[in-house]
Amino acid sequence: MNLRYLFILILFTFIQSESLAQNFTFEAIKSYAFPTELVRSKNGDKIAWALDEKGVRNVYVAESPNFEARKLTNFKEDDGQEITSISISDDGKWVLFVRGGDHGANFDDERAVNPSGDTEPQMVRVMQIAFIGGPIRVISEGDFPVISPDNKVVAYIKEGQPWVCKLDTNENEDFLEAPIRLLKTRGAVHSLAWAPTGNKIAFVSNRGDHSFVGYFELGKSVVNWLDPSFAKDISPRWSPDGTQIAFVRTPAEGGSTDSLTQRKRIPWSIRKVSLLLGEKSALVWEAPNTYRGSLPTTDGGTNLFWPRVDRLVFTSYHDGWPHAYSVASTGGVALLLSPGDFMVEHVRVSSDGNSVFFDANTGSDVTDKDRRHICQVSVDKADMKVLTPGTGIEWSAVSVSNGYIYIGSGAKKAPQLMLAGSSTTRSLTESLIPTEFPASALVEPKQVIFKSLDGLTIHGQIFDSSNGTQKKPAIIFVHGGPPRQMLLGWHYSDYYANAYALNQYLANLGFVVLSINYRLGIGYGYDFQNPKSAGQWGASEYLDIKAAGEWLGQQSFVDNRKIGIYGGSYGGYLTALGLARDSKLFAAGVDIHGVHDWAHQQEIPMELLSGPHKAPDADWATSLAYRSSPISSIDTWKSPVLVIHADDDRNVSFSQSVDLINRLQKKKVPMESMVIVDDTHHWMKYSNTLKVFQATADYFKAKLLK
Repeated sequence: MNLRYLFILILFTFIQSESLAQNFTFEAIKSYAFPTELVRSKNGDKIAWALDEKGVRNVYVAESPNFEARKLTNFKEDDGQEITSISISDDGKWVLFVRGGDHGANFDDERAVNPSGDTEPQMVRVMQIAFIGGPIRVISEGDFPVISPDNKVVAYIKEGQPWVCKLDTNENEDFLEAPIRLLKTRGAVHSLAWAPTGNKIAFVSNRGDHSFVGYFELGKSVVNWLDPSFAKDISPRWSPDGTQIAFVRTPAEGGSTDSLTQRKRIPWSIRKVSLLLGEKSALVWEAPNTYRGSLPTTDGGTNLFWPRVDRLVFTSYHDGWPHAYSVASTGGVALLLSPGDFMVEHVRVSSDGNSVFFDANTGSDVTDKDRRHICQVSVDKADMKVLTPGTGIEWSAVSVSNGYIYIGSGAKKAPQLMLAGSSTTRSLTESLIPTEFPASALVEPKQVIFKSLDGLTIHGQIFDSSNGTQKKPAIIFVHGGPPRQMLLGWHYSDYYANAYALNQYLANLGFVVLSINYRLGIGYGYDFQNPKSAGQWGASEYLDIKAAGEWLGQQSFVDNRKIGIYGGSYGGYLTALGLARDSKLFAAGVDIHGVHDWAHQQEIPMELLSGPHKAPDADWATSLAYRSSPISSIDTWKSPVLVIHADDDRNVSFSQSVDLINRLQKKKVPMESMVIVDDTHHWMKYSNTLKVFQATADYFKAKLLK
């Protein structure tokens, strides 16, 4: 063997071993711990958060000066029981949280979740534990706990009514106090809010087509209703001195029958009531009566806060972007705090009440449109600054002394808690990253921008582990929601973090992956999020999906005969629509709990379809909803598909997939299916997450890599 041949053989072996070393399993990329529910104490520098470590969810805490992460609870099973509503008492003594339920659901979010198949399901319960550690006290079945300012009582919701229970006020006694119902009123109560004085609780009573804001004074037996009206009043907020309550007013449901297919304006205003004067509510600020001025639907809705006696803070979409505003508590013109073509999310008030933190898709780089960075602005002047510029993704900041803490990720960095001080930034949870997490093997997704079939500009992120010199099979990922935005790094939602992990895994297997931010999504302005002829009324967003497939097929590094498509929820709907309408373009697909028949997913009340209250476009709406559904194109569906659904889905009915499968079988469309028993839309059990996404990857390997 000559030296040249030996050198080539050694080099080939080295390259091959390096390539093999970069391969990883889906379980490895899903091994990271995902933090949520980051909160701080009102007084003192104490924080708490929930951490999901391979399905084992626990509460963690940390405190100044070192903020060393410490596991507070010790749950040990991957049992699908989420942790939400974490709070710390103002004195820093207690941590409360809720264990159980599915709080991302569209309905039955407070009902028990049982993906482990326990003979006795774990109920949704309010729990209490000392910040320093110790035994967990189960206070009661219930949800949404709110601790009183004097740290003695917790209020919570149980069976639609407010309850209260004393915390441990007697240091020398065990937990002996039993919960009591605070009051009983018509409708379902929500949005409990303690007065700063600690002797009153405000709440909302939802009564179907209308709702009232009321408050109850402890020790009294009468509910006080705040300016009851023919309206839907929501979001009660106490003034810092406890003498006034602000709230949001929207119209009640009803009136003459209107079009089903046309967009509707949803007017809203901020009003306040003085408890001392007992007066009717006074207008503080009213949104413009335009489509853009409608009640915002982005994270937190109006994000109404009363941080200082003289200022209220809120978010509104009326200039075309969901921005932060403030207004004098006496009323007047709103001050735009965050000018620019970007959106704000996850708004938090600073500990001193003088500023707000939020994350926004803005910065010095054009690709920041597909990122999030932490920003801060004063409540009374437009002095916004981007605190975390760069190529990372940052969200959910809370202020602490001499800095702030947030959750941050990147293209190769899974979400971690970060402490930003006066001069340095460091991870608080880096030690919790598993050794098997394949950070070095991940790819940097690249921003791509292309035109839809009707000329609309569409953003996406492309994942490709090669140098682009060979033709590879490709996969389009379609997010759900649809008001979501996929980013150039790990997502702030655990559901979409799963998708990001799978996209990385698929790229590692040899696929080119394109994640699409189609119209109806957030991040690109009101008109992009609220297009005409979308969803069940025309499905104009499918133009973006088809355009993405055609764009991929034109790339020199893509084999246009092998383009797959997958997505979950609304992404499952658009996946099914693509396979049904364009089987020549999409060679295979995985439809995960998608909508397939709008008529059954969004049931139109019968009185709007016939009789004296029939909508003027009822017949057209019925026809359009059908034609916008994948089932209307079942005759042209030829491509093979894997259909996956969990049968305790509380967002998209399981029957949607039952119906589709029956139709596909009748047409003899190549099909496989997977049912996850007793899990929900959000794969509460980690092992089910692995099963679903591994099956997705294996299906594409079998169909497109052969």
